[in-house]
Amino acid sequence: MSLTPLDIHNKEFGRRIRGYDEDEVNEFLDQVIKDYESVIRENKELHNQMFTLQERLDHFVNIEESLSKTIIVAQEAADDVKSNAKKESQLILKEAEKNADRIINEALSKSRKIAMEIEELKKQASIYRTRFRTLVEAQLELLSMDGWDTLESRDEIREAL
Repeated sequence: MSLTPLDIHNKEFGRRIRGYDEDEVNEFLDQVIKDYESVIRENKELHNQMFTLQERLDHFVNIEESLSKTIIVAQEAADDVKSNAKKESQLILKEAEKNADRIINEALSKSRKIAMEIEELKKQASIYRTRFRTLVEAQLELLSMDGWDTLESRDEIREAL
């Protein structure tokens, strides 16, 4: 049990012969009471300050925890966004590669078709030139011949073509 200023004030000492001077003891006890009251007041003020500071500390600890959680959530969200962006970019890249392959295949197919058409046109041109040469040669031959024999041979040439 702690000592109060009232306990000190009400304390009475027994008297003996050749004891202490009662007035000096009372003055000393009054001084002790004042000092003790001052210490108690100071202790209460410090206790109140400590309580206030503890509340503020708890508040700041809560803010720190909230900020830490917020940072963690923000980091996770950023990681998710980054991951999703990476996946999306990979999908876009694959789609672009597919389109590029399709375009290349279509171009190759068209170039093959055009090459075949060119070959066919070359063959047709060669056949045309051969027929035309044959026709021109037959006409030259007709021009160089005289008479009915020439006419008959011309009919034979036509049939050959």
